[in-house]
Amino acid sequence: MPVPKKRTSKSVKGMRRSHDGLKPNKAIMICDTCGAPKLMHHVCAACGTYRSHQVLPATDEAQA
Repeated sequence: MPVPKKRTSKSVKGMRRSHDGLKPNKAIMICDTCGAPKLMHHVCAACGTYRSHQVLPATDEAQA
């Protein structure tokens, strides 16, 4: 089984992992109907609409 010949330094490890940090989710958008945040290309959990069409029954929280 292969084993590394040299130890990986902290800087090399850090440079390799530089892209592993948390990034803001750009797929979150605002629902056109109710204004709640929702994922892009998903049904709004608050009002149950998708592309301005009622798909699911609205929850009690959105109606209040």
